[in-house]
Amino acid sequence: MTQDSEFKHGSMDISQHRRGYAGFLTFTKWSLIGILLIMVFLAFFRTHG
Repeated sequence: MTQDSEFKHGSMDISQHRRGYAGFLTFTKWSLIGILLIMVFLAFFRTHG
């Protein structure tokens, strides 16, 4: 195995990773809120056949 001598631990720029993860969390939060609102709407306006 060859080692890359130029690599320095902790020197990688992870700003895009952090921004992507923050976007994922925001999307997940709003998706769950939307799903819960739809469920409440369906429960409130349900019809009995």
